[in-house]
Amino acid sequence: MLVKLMNLLRACWRPSSNRHARTGSDVTGRQDGLLWYKDAGQHVNGEFSMAVVQANNLLEDQCQIESGPLSFLDSGPYGTFVGVYDGHGGPETACYINDHLFQNLKRFASEQNAMSADVLKKAYEATEDGFFSIVTKQWPVKPQIAAVGSCCLVGVICGGMLYVANVGDSRVVLGKHVKATGEVLAVQLSAEHNVSIASVRKELQSMHPEDRHIVVLKHNVWRVKGLIQVCRSIGDAYLKKQEFNREPLYAKFRLREPFHKPILSSEPSISVQPLQPHDQFLIFASDGLWEQLTNQEAVDIVRSSPRSGCARRLIRAALQEAAKKREMRYSDLKKIDRGVRRHFHDDITVIVVFLDSGLVSQASTHRGPTLSLRGGGGSAGLRSNTLAPT
Repeated sequence: MLVKLMNLLRACWRPSSNRHARTGSDVTGRQDGLLWYKDAGQHVNGEFSMAVVQANNLLEDQCQIESGPLSFLDSGPYGTFVGVYDGHGGPETACYINDHLFQNLKRFASEQNAMSADVLKKAYEATEDGFFSIVTKQWPVKPQIAAVGSCCLVGVICGGMLYVANVGDSRVVLGKHVKATGEVLAVQLSAEHNVSIASVRKELQSMHPEDRHIVVLKHNVWRVKGLIQVCRSIGDAYLKKQEFNREPLYAKFRLREPFHKPILSSEPSISVQPLQPHDQFLIFASDGLWEQLTNQEAVDIVRSSPRSGCARRLIRAALQEAAKKREMRYSDLKKIDRGVRRHFHDDITVIVVFLDSGLVSQASTHRGPTLSLRGGGGSAGLRSNTLAPT
């Protein structure tokens, strides 16, 4: 099991290498220092642009886009799946999600022969259960894996509907054209679970009325039990099962008093809505982007620039803002190596999904381009050569 886990992690660390640097083909994306990008590609419902920049010693953000079959049945459903997984405490959970969540979704969509909110909920549950089995097996030799977790943001476009599921504080924002004014308005579609938000703190406190210290202000930042900002995640077994909140886990993670019900939750907030002709694009991103840019600023950048490379432009804008906050030049920030870079900004993942209203309105059995692409050019690769030229 340990060998299997190490192989999984090696696949996750690829973005920090230059193995894909400036090659003549951008089939699996390109690398430029700590930046990986896929400027343009085609999915069932339109085009997409994708980029990831590393800040941590080990890249903790993982992501994927899948286009084509959303189940194991030939009869469908078909569509586009987007996943952004922002890990914390290490890359293991985000990597596990990247390898298993979509397969779990396809399994439950096959059972129901449809896409639904229930399919998404079950896929999250199965992924959490699967990772907990890893934690249980690794506990005797690698107990710190109990303190590793990940936010998990998923979007599925299928049959003219948009399904969004989220745990943590990644975010999806819709660019909606307003016919009366010609503007493209930013509309946030995902609910966030970060206790810096007053309503989230209040909800958590109401769920744990017996615990006066369920949320603690520490170094001017609100944290669950003084440890973590998000109150929903995949992983983080040490705050969900008492059996993992003890030695030999590092003392900084161990709570003084035992708990009798999970402190964190893995249940996603799920929304389902029909896509409209004036819905132009979706920006899926980890919180590293939203720490630097507002929803409307991000939408304005996508709207005012060519589609190709727009994810990379969003990351550049975020890094320019991070440099400005530290009163330094963007060119100097780019020279800072991973690890040290984390003091200036987080890992950032951006996937921009453009919506072709003609394709979106077709039935879920529409068979468009089939692809499977991981951010950083990870192990999934492409299943067919159907990407748009770049």
